[in-house]
Amino acid sequence: MRIEPLANFPIERDLVVDLSHFIESLEAIKPYIIGNEAPPLDGKPHPSAELAKSRTKQTPAQLEKYRTFSMCINCGLCYAACPQFGLNPEFLGPAAITMAHRYNLDNRDRGKVQRMPLLNGKNGVWSCTFVGYCSEVCPKHVDPASAINQGKVESAKDYVISMLNQKAKGRKCQ
Repeated sequence: MRIEPLANFPIERDLVVDLSHFIESLEAIKPYIIGNEAPPLDGKPHPSAELAKSRTKQTPAQLEKYRTFSMCINCGLCYAACPQFGLNPEFLGPAAITMAHRYNLDNRDRGKVQRMPLLNGKNGVWSCTFVGYCSEVCPKHVDPASAINQGKVESAKDYVISMLNQKAKGRKCQ
């Protein structure tokens, strides 16, 4: 058996590596449910309170859409295996993109609009060259490569929709 530090991370000492970029990438994509508006301070139910309550419920089918991606334990093995992260340390990386995709698929989350600029950006999903090593080494079989490819589809849809919205706004202004 051979024990060595995780590849693609700066070595601090012995087996200890600097995970600061890994943590920063995870924090940047907001790996938590961004919910509906906060409850009113006066204690009176807001007109959309019933709607907000219904958005917290989830069917087994809704859970199944993202369940596999939620199994990530943030071990960093996907980053160590990723040749793109080795070449471009600014790449968001497999785990961060997978977590973003997991929350974007969650019916209770309203944060997709906040995450898409990062996923669409220079170091987002399009930086992945799809080697697939990230999925091969995942101890929880999360399949980050699949999340990244699905993220590319969502990114393309997001781009087309934004272009159509800009075109529609241009017509209204004329």
